[in-house]
Amino acid sequence: MRAQLSRREPEVLARWHEIDLYNQIDQRNRGRERHILHDGPPYANGDIHLGTALNKILKDVIVRHKAMSGYDSHFVPGWDCHGLPIEQRVQADLGPEILKKSALEIRRLCRDHALKYVNIQREQFKRLGVTGVWDHPYLTMSPEYEVGILETFREIVARGYIYRGHKPVYWDCEWKTALAEAEVEYDEITSPSVYVRFPVLDGDKRGFLRGLTNLSIVIWTTTPWTLPANLAVCLHPDYEYAIARVGDEHLVVASYLLSGFCETCGLELSEVVSRHRGAEFEGLHCGHPLIEDKQSLVILGDHVTLEQGTGCVHTAPGHGMEDYLVAQEYDLPIFVPVDENGCFTDEFPMMAGMFVWDANVPIIRHLEEHGLLVAQSQLRHQYPHSWRSHQPIIYRATSQWFMDLSRGVRERALELIEREVRWIPPWGRDRIHNMVQMRPEWCLSRQRSWGVPIPAIHCRRCGEASLDVAVIDRLIEFVATEGTDTWFERPVEDFLPAGWKCPKCGNKEAEKGRDILDVWFDSGASHIACLEKDPRLGSPCALYLEGSDQHRGWFQSSLLIAVGARDRPPYRTVLTHGFTVDEKGEAMHKSRGNVVDPREAIEQMGADVLRLWVVSEDYRSDIKFSQQILERMSDAYRRIRNTFKFLLGNLSDFDPTRHAVAYEELEEMDRWALHELGVLVDLVRQAYDKFEFHKVFFLTHGFCATEMSATYLDIVKDRLYCQAPDDRERRSAQTVLHRVLDTTLRLLAPILVFTTDEAWQHFDDASPSVHLTDFPQRPPEWNAPDLARRWRKMLEIRSDVARGLEIVRRSKEIGHSLDAEVHIYPRDAEVRALLEGYRSILSEWFITSGCEIAAQPLAEDEITSHSDLVEVQVVRSFHAKCERCWQRRESVGQNPEGANICARCFDVMRRIK
Repeated sequence: MRAQLSRREPEVLARWHEIDLYNQIDQRNRGRERHILHDGPPYANGDIHLGTALNKILKDVIVRHKAMSGYDSHFVPGWDCHGLPIEQRVQADLGPEILKKSALEIRRLCRDHALKYVNIQREQFKRLGVTGVWDHPYLTMSPEYEVGILETFREIVARGYIYRGHKPVYWDCEWKTALAEAEVEYDEITSPSVYVRFPVLDGDKRGFLRGLTNLSIVIWTTTPWTLPANLAVCLHPDYEYAIARVGDEHLVVASYLLSGFCETCGLELSEVVSRHRGAEFEGLHCGHPLIEDKQSLVILGDHVTLEQGTGCVHTAPGHGMEDYLVAQEYDLPIFVPVDENGCFTDEFPMMAGMFVWDANVPIIRHLEEHGLLVAQSQLRHQYPHSWRSHQPIIYRATSQWFMDLSRGVRERALELIEREVRWIPPWGRDRIHNMVQMRPEWCLSRQRSWGVPIPAIHCRRCGEASLDVAVIDRLIEFVATEGTDTWFERPVEDFLPAGWKCPKCGNKEAEKGRDILDVWFDSGASHIACLEKDPRLGSPCALYLEGSDQHRGWFQSSLLIAVGARDRPPYRTVLTHGFTVDEKGEAMHKSRGNVVDPREAIEQMGADVLRLWVVSEDYRSDIKFSQQILERMSDAYRRIRNTFKFLLGNLSDFDPTRHAVAYEELEEMDRWALHELGVLVDLVRQAYDKFEFHKVFFLTHGFCATEMSATYLDIVKDRLYCQAPDDRERRSAQTVLHRVLDTTLRLLAPILVFTTDEAWQHFDDASPSVHLTDFPQRPPEWNAPDLARRWRKMLEIRSDVARGLEIVRRSKEIGHSLDAEVHIYPRDAEVRALLEGYRSILSEWFITSGCEIAAQPLAEDEITSHSDLVEVQVVRSFHAKCERCWQRRESVGQNPEGANICARCFDVMRRIK
């Protein structure tokens, strides 16, 4: 075995390709019990990054382990090829030229871009050692997959879960499209915090308000730009509201918040005139703060809270879902004076054409000039941003296609989350449960070019948009052979069923809709479009594995689609990992200079070191990475690799078919080593089964570094190097070394895919790859608990002796431990009996040139080290040193034919000759 992983690994990859390794693995397990890990598709957009590498390596470890454990773990990688991220890259590449391109031309450019990065990422994943059906992945832009998307959509339409609605949605002003909840990320912004008077116009109609001058209801908002769209002020029906006199005016504020309101606004409270339930204010009218001919209705809503503000909520139904819902109860219209660019329309002529975020300052100035501004300040808070433009989004009511979650889908999804899916870590259940429970209706439509079209038909006369399963079926027929470009190429008549009429007005003239499906629907339909279509896969599958952000993304979209189309979950188990962060726990950003390119890490250290890093951390939390961490992983890798190298080097003359010693004839120390190996096998199997790969790393690394290199291998070197080749004691040790190498290579094969397979080529000619072998199981005879207890005690005594040897070594009395002899006094009868039973091998166990068991306690000045078990005296041996085995023996030089070697070595040399 040679080092230079970055050079050797591509050679291993080439050999795998030559022997068609994945196909051999795949065929070996075909027809067996299935364990399918379904690949969540990354975007075909740019090179892989550290997080993508982490995700794919974790998946590969599981797939390989399950394959070696006898499961059919057929792995089909996938790519998400549609959507805004790719269209954004194409636009960036084209610049102003994009304006000259048709939708079809843009789609073809997007397809070429996606295919380019599918091929780039495929090679990068393969370089990581990730295995799978790379020649036949699933691509969300392939015609066969697009058919699956449309068939899924058709089923949900047929079940009545898709509707057209005009309601507030997340809106990306830069890209002029609606966004789904999964496409929104949160970041901090500084917003104006304003308290605004809404003058009560008809207070005299209520007896408790008569005679109150300058009466206003005070609202609080951090989005002054939404005030032009205000239609109402909402109070909670059951909260108590105070009518507070402040100077010469009267202000209505929730009693609970009154003192804080006055303090924040710098107001001096004169008196509380009276207190009333919110319900008593219902139906009043207030003057609109910005539009003279409009009024604001006082309404009631249970969504009003007392967390901050005034308990009186500014309500703009076109700019907020809670506002929209409460407005429906009062038949209020949806007023949206904002266009797709995020600019005010002529419906708010005061600031027509102005971007909404730029309008905050002039709106506040107008409020102040007209005596409506109570107070203003700045507030730093979390606010939703577009995941693509990274700009703050707005809520804007538009006509969109929605998936209805209120008619049983949400409740069924929550039931499946609780009862039929295993969540790892367990907190994932609560996380996704809360998200599904609180999420709004799913907005499925996007106003973009690159995606699967929503096959809606729009009436040319009345504008009514409708979905017809017959139209969808016709589109599916064309897509199977032409792809989804057919929707943009063919005339509408090709998709209409005979005799089509507008369901609203009866008109026969129609046109095609221009919206595309949310890409989360594309990937969320993969359990149907990919898993159900492939007889090797099937749905529900065993496992989904992605980052914890996918509770609001792919896990959720897949679940909702599965419920809507199949009334079942798409997965049996969901496993999540954290995010890659730097060694300080901070997120990686180019601006911080802490981003690490996995390709550079591979070139520097090799993919196996990167894979070892992935499993060394408890990936269920965030995973730290830095150059220093990678170097530590390289050191850990080197210890494991050196163990393999030592084992291989000492098995060069060992043929297990001729030289292996039967278990019952092994030296007892060797049987102890096999017991420890068996314990390792059991623990590692449990860790793999529980997806606790960090335990696999620590167990195997500890075994190689401690039980093997620092203990057993160090002890048996004398037998391996100094005994005659065919001596039973040497063959006994080699038998164990063979078992250790065979077992540890297979235990680590799912992780160190290159190193273990390279070592296997030097170890076993019977199988062309370690990846074509079975995962280890402990043979029953290796289980020897009584023997293990004795040797655990011997290990404790060995530590006591080692401590004494180190003391003497530091005093320069000896160099190597073989320069010493030890005298041991056992402090109880049990320890004495133990040592007496192993008297003949004590020198070998302690790696000294002699060991005596003292009959009497040692004098205080004779004790080098001690413990509860023994007293130890270490003395320098004054015998001559054998030039062959380095042990100091009385017999050295006594035989004239072997002047400088001991009697044991003389006998061995004579027999070898």
